[in-house]
Amino acid sequence: MVNDKRKFYLVAEEILPEAMLKTVQAKEMLTKGEAATVGDAVSHFELSRSAFYKYRDLVFLQEDTHARKMVTLSMILEHRSGILSSVLSAVAQAGGNIITITQGIPLSHAAHVTITMDLGLQGNVETICELLTQAHGVRKVEIVGYS
Repeated sequence: MVNDKRKFYLVAEEILPEAMLKTVQAKEMLTKGEAATVGDAVSHFELSRSAFYKYRDLVFLQEDTHARKMVTLSMILEHRSGILSSVLSAVAQAGGNIITITQGIPLSHAAHVTITMDLGLQGNVETICELLTQAHGVRKVEIVGYS
């Protein structure tokens, strides 16, 4: 059952049923590449495949929750040395973590740059946009999308 209005709760590990805890551990093993298949991961933790599939989309480690904020920004930057560096410094100052950077070929002394970043649990889209707008050499900042 998929419900767009799901509620998530943060709970301590010690109250989780064993199957849920093992599911999280198996997911982590798969993510890190320590297991090649779901079968390998579940057998390592002596978990049934049916329990894994039952809980895999319902239980997460705290750092994997959907509360994290991802934002994609489109920017026009002056084509001069150090401008992209000032943008990256502003992102770091706001506590952001760059996921991707795409830069177009400079035209008319300006370059189009698209950055996707993880703002973390306390990140604020408006704050990062304000910091970037004030950064030296940034002509324009627009939000493409965020979650």
